[in-house]
Amino acid sequence: MKAEIKLIRVDNRLVHGQVGMSWTNSLDVDTIVVIDDEGVNDIFSQKLMMSIAKAADVQLRFYSIEDFMEVIFKNESSQKLFIVVKTIQIAKQLAQRGLPAQRLNLGNIHYERGRMPFNKKVYLTKEDVEDLNYLNQKGYSVFYQDVPGSPIEKIEELHYESLIRR
Repeated sequence: MKAEIKLIRVDNRLVHGQVGMSWTNSLDVDTIVVIDDEGVNDIFSQKLMMSIAKAADVQLRFYSIEDFMEVIFKNESSQKLFIVVKTIQIAKQLAQRGLPAQRLNLGNIHYERGRMPFNKKVYLTKEDVEDLNYLNQKGYSVFYQDVPGSPIEKIEELHYESLIRR
């Protein structure tokens, strides 16, 4: 694997202005990779994301989890990748399939019924908390940072019960 993965970001909006401009510039990447089994065939959403990537002057690729894992280890290019996934579960599946430990940024994970607030932008389920702890144990560096330059909140071990009491 020659490609360098600069960051994996969990953001349920995937590629939007903040991701396309702020993060790509800060990370100095040339390619955004969206890994989403459902969205890989959503042409309308892909077109919207493509326009953002074009404005940021970066390439944009869409993969299912399986296809990405087949391609990444065969990749001989020296691309600098910014991976964006919709859920923590996708990040966990990448780790389970052998993606080496990475920096994992929690971005926007919106409120839904059954989710508890971690902060104003990130709401977690019990499964999310368990998966984040799994990723930490696998050597991933998990943190929350809204935009580049804003404070970083390192997430080393979470307990769902503590979110309920917040």
